[in-house]
Amino acid sequence: MLKIKQVSKTFYLGTPNEHQALKNIDLTINTGDFVTVIGGNGAGKSTLLNLIAGVLLPDGGQIMLDDQDVTWMPEHKRAALLGRVFQDPMRGTAGDMGIDENLALAARRGKRRGLGWGIAKSEREQYREILGKLDLGLEGRLGAKVKLLSGGQRQALTLMMATLKEPRMLLLDEHTAALDPKTGARVLALTEELISRQQLTTMMITHNMRDAIKYGNRLLMLHEGRIILDIQGEDKRRLHVEDLLHMFEKASGSQLANDRMLLS
Repeated sequence: MLKIKQVSKTFYLGTPNEHQALKNIDLTINTGDFVTVIGGNGAGKSTLLNLIAGVLLPDGGQIMLDDQDVTWMPEHKRAALLGRVFQDPMRGTAGDMGIDENLALAARRGKRRGLGWGIAKSEREQYREILGKLDLGLEGRLGAKVKLLSGGQRQALTLMMATLKEPRMLLLDEHTAALDPKTGARVLALTEELISRQQLTTMMITHNMRDAIKYGNRLLMLHEGRIILDIQGEDKRRLHVEDLLHMFEKASGSQLANDRMLLS
């Protein structure tokens, strides 16, 4: 599903603040993989997702998505192939529009717009059915403005919007980090259910080592712009936090000094 070959990304090139965020990354992700991505601040996690999404363009190398070369394809043209959920619950939605209007926008991702009625009655029925599965009471509030929803409700809605068209790949950028632990756990359970039901190829960035171990079939750890750990299959199922810390120290040659990861 995804092949990344010798991709690098440098910010502020040629200035005193020059920083190489990714260094010659090689990565292949198979169809149906659920990959958790972990690493300290500045490791290159979000840069990697932004390169896949087209928010950033690489210095060089190649990015293939579903056998299509998207290396230099602009972000809006990749929208039909990708779904994405951000850390900020409001980034993936239009706050001043209704729940139904947001879902309609997601349903039309990558399509040409016409001059017909914005949302058909049959669509609203479909949205009620979809929202009913969330068990958050949103199916009876289709016209409510999204900015009035709680953080958990907004993030659950954003997740539904990102997966409505069954994207070729789903990108989750610390999508539960801004939520309280109970709500975050509920959104993660919903995430796992949607990924399993639709068999979505997924990359999920997290700072929580336990979540990185618990979810998915493969774990990547980035450090200083490189992939230093790639754990999958039975090795991942047997993994514990203490094992992950030991592996990090062995692979990086240093101790993990990231409060968010350790406290999580």
